Formats: sequence, structure tokens, C-alpha cells
Amino acid sequence: MCGIVGYVGKEKALPRILSGLKFLEYRGYDSAGVAYILNEKVNITKRVGRIKELESSVDYNLDTYIGIGHTRWATHGVPSEINSHPHQVGKFTVVHNGIIENYLEIKEKLIKEGVNFISETDTEVIPALLDYNYKKEKDILKTIKKTLSSLEGSYALGIICSDDLDNIYAARCGSPLIIAKEDNGNFIASDVPAILSYTNKYILLEEGEIAKISKDNISVYDNELNKIIPKENIFEGTEDAAMLNGYEHYMLKEIHEEEKVYLDTLNYYVENNKFKNTMLEFKDYKHIHIVACGSAYYVGNIGKSLIEEYANIPVDVEVASEYRYKKNFYDKDTLVIIISQSGETADSLAALRKAKEDGIDTLAIVNVFGSSIAREALYTLYVKAGPEIAVATTKAFLAQTTLLTLLAVRLSKKEELLKEFVGLEKSINELLNKDYLEYAKYIYKHNDTFFIGRLVDYALCLEGSLKLKETSYINSVAFQAGELKHGTISLITDGTPVISICTDDLVRSKTISNIKEVKARNAYVIFITNEFIESDFYDKIIVIPKVSKLVSPIISVIPLQLISYEVAKLRGCDIDKPRNLAKSVTVE
Repeated sequence: MCGIVGYVGKEKALPRILSGLKFLEYRGYDSAGVAYILNEKVNITKRVGRIKELESSVDYNLDTYIGIGHTRWATHGVPSEINSHPHQVGKFTVVHNGIIENYLEIKEKLIKEGVNFISETDTEVIPALLDYNYKKEKDILKTIKKTLSSLEGSYALGIICSDDLDNIYAARCGSPLIIAKEDNGNFIASDVPAILSYTNKYILLEEGEIAKISKDNISVYDNELNKIIPKENIFEGTEDAAMLNGYEHYMLKEIHEEEKVYLDTLNYYVENNKFKNTMLEFKDYKHIHIVACGSAYYVGNIGKSLIEEYANIPVDVEVASEYRYKKNFYDKDTLVIIISQSGETADSLAALRKAKEDGIDTLAIVNVFGSSIAREALYTLYVKAGPEIAVATTKAFLAQTTLLTLLAVRLSKKEELLKEFVGLEKSINELLNKDYLEYAKYIYKHNDTFFIGRLVDYALCLEGSLKLKETSYINSVAFQAGELKHGTISLITDGTPVISICTDDLVRSKTISNIKEVKARNAYVIFITNEFIESDFYDKIIVIPKVSKLVSPIISVIPLQLISYEVAKLRGCDIDKPRNLAKSVTVE
């Protein structure tokens, strides 16, 4: 959930480390710090708040050519300089992503050995244990190996030892970490955008591996310290993906990339209304579980509606954090689909591993090539969203919805349905160019908003409600429209904003009846529909293009995203980095 950047090379380190950390701001953080070597000594500077606070405290021109930096999202201990990374004990300085689950046990043992701790964090036990083991091992690699064997939980580590001021050491287990190569030096980073200003060549450190990085060399070892030859990857995107390019916020930029994202995803799998070999063949599954978190879970609900309707396969949709602990009923004819933008979501990865342990076929739907979920699943399908910087997902949601819709067609074995995708980009473009400010001007003044819909429209309501919550901090709730009269309509008061989505002809009249119920209680109704109806049961209407039921969810979400953006902007919120949230949730 945090960001790591390290550099060792021929150029000054601090500008590169801080530049890289800026590109990782989207991951969410509340403090930042850097450790660098100057005059044969490890120096540490840490600040609470944004990276600009750290920038104002360090001199970019210092003649330091090696260092590690970190942005921290607080888990153990409040945001403070003491709790911020890097942490230093004895000869070892460490930055860490992840959670050490047995840190209290390790801490208690080390305290008995005379080690002093100053922070509330789980991370501080790592340099403490490294320093303790090093006094016996006298070898850095052996010390790291021994220390890692004692850690339970997840970690991506950048390590500096004061006995070796020419190298950065790195290791990972459960949290992503890359090593990037360029002509003037080498990097470690928790995500690719951090290094794209300098190189697109990188090595994905595998589970349990340890790396030693100098300005001229990268050595990678397995967990027995056997030297291995890692695979070098080339990132397909460009630095532009991590730039605003004239937009006020990344969220707005990424929403306006949705036409391209839709076409990129569609064209990767379909040509001339036929599936390409990039779309997998599947055996006849009798049951499907879709497992995900947050917005990906709501995509799963859309997928459930479409797969059940078009492929006639029953689908259960589960929140990953629950799925990994509950008793699941499946057999060899069950497919478990894991949806994750990052491909590193901790709960989703754990759910995947549980299904694999039980011998069940797994399919990953992810946005990041080579991510943990992508590599560990039996099958993998990639969405073509490109890097998404804003914490609140938009273009990745649309790309995932597109791919789930294609998957529903594949499982249905009715390839002729692919004609429904033709020209849909025109509808996306039309909705992107509408003005949604008038709707936001009413909503932003209220502290409560409700979304109502039926069937697949309800799944879209869930996502619309989440977007409004996470970007504007308005208490927003989605209800099945038919459930209102069973209790929740009591929440409707005079002027309460209610956003209703109504695109399905099968339940159109029923949904309108439910809208009339809230309107009778003086709700302020924004009616999103694909068929204009002139009536007094709504206050505002948004008419979206009428497309087939199969592909309608792909476009229906766009007004919800742009309304949320405009509301958050009117409320003066930090749109790209909402409070308390992180982009990639790599801890439980």
C-alpha cells in the first residue's frame, strides 16, 4: 500500500528518488522519508504529510549517489516522523511495504536481548533483527536470508547496511517489488511508474528472492542464495500514462481515456466480430465464483448478471476478505475468477491460493502484466487500461466490465453477440462530452445520497455509490429499488438526493414505481435512463444511448463517474488521493 524507491548509480540520487516517490503518490500515504549515503554515513530525513514537506527538507544537490525512499500509509502507529520509514537499527536501514504479522513476538525476544525500540511500527523489528543476526553471521546476504526466515506476513524491502555503502539490498514476499536498469544506474521500486522517467526495462523480483544492486550490476539470488538469471521485462506503456497532460486531476484524465481503453481491450480479444486466440477457450463449467474487492467486486456483480443471462451458468460473487476464510462449496466443474486491478490485492491473492489448494481452476482478470495474481492463476486475461493513478478507479472499472462482458459471450458460445460491441465507442464518447455540473451542484450540498436500481442496474448503483463516497466523503448508499419499502425508505427525507438507474426494459415499469415512492417522500430524483420519459416523477434526467442489454453496463457507469468527480471538486476534496485510502491494497 506504500511506495518504495531506491537508486544507486552515477547520477545524484535524491532527485531520482523523490521524483519516483511522486509518481507513487497515487498509492496513498501519510508520511514520507529518505535515507542516503553522504560522507560515508547513512543520513535519514522523514516528514509527516505530503512529499512536498520532505522535498523542502532535503538538498537535491547533495553529492549522494545511493539511497532509499518511502511513502508510508499508517497501519501500526499513527502518522509521525518516528513511525515513518526508513527505520534504522544499528548498521541496517530499511524501507518496508507490507505487514509483519509476528512482529510482537520478534520484538519481545529482541528486547530481552537488550535491543531498544522507538517506534510503534511492525517494520522496526526488521532492521533490529538484521542487526542482531549480522553480529553472528558477519555476512549481509546470509543475514538477510536468516532474518527473512523469521518473518511472517508480507514484505517488500529496500535495505542499506553501513558496512556496505556501495549496494542496496532488496527482497520480497507477498508485496510487489521491481528492479529497474538504466545506463547510469539501477533502481528498486514498488511499481513501474516510479522509474518510467528513466527506463522501461525492469526485473520483477519473485517471491522469496533477494537482490544485491550496485551502480553497475544486479545480482539476484533464490532463497537458498543460489545466484539466478532473472527475466528482463519491457514496459509497454509510456511516461505519459503517469502525467496529467493538461487535465486538472488524474481521475478526470483517466475517465476521458475510457474510449481508448474500451477499444484497446476489445481489439485485443476481438477482430471482425470474431474472437482472436488471445481469448481463452474454456471447458464447460457448471458453476462460477467471482471473487474480488471494492470496485472489482461490483464488476463481478455485473459479470454475474451477464454470465447467468447469456451463458446460463450460475455465478456466486464473493468479497475476497470473506471468501478466504469461509467454507466454500465447489467441485472440479467450478471456475474461480479473481478480479484485481493491481494483481497484488492481498485478500484476492489469498482467495486465489485457497482455491488452488483445493484443486479448483482459477482465472485472473488483472491490469498489471506479471503481477502475483496473474502469474499464480491457471488462466489469465488482461484488461488494457494502462497505469491508473487516481485512487478511485474509473477506466480500469470500465475495462474490467468490458472484459467480463466479452467473457460472458465466450462462455455462452454465441459469438454472434460480438456485433453488439460495434460502434459502442461512439456512445462512450458522447457521454464523456456531456456536462454533469448541474447535477453535482445539487448533490454536493447534502451529506446523504441514495442510489436505486434493479438487476444489473443495481450493480452499477453500488459502484456509483462507492465513487461518490470515496471521492467526496458523502454518505452514499445503494439499494435494490424493490427493497426500499422493506425498511430503507424511512431514510428518505425532504430534498434527499436519489440517483436512479433504469436501463432494463424487463423491470423498467417496476423501477419507475419505486422512484415514484421516493418522490412521494419529496426526494430529489436524478433519473439515469436510456429511454426518455417526460414525467414529474424525477427532477433531472440523464438520457444515455440505448444500446443492447449486453453492453449497456459499459456505458452506464460513465455519468456516475463524472457526477462523482464534479461533486468532489465542488466540495474541495483531494480527488486523486482521498483520505485514508490507498490504490493497491497489499495488506489484509
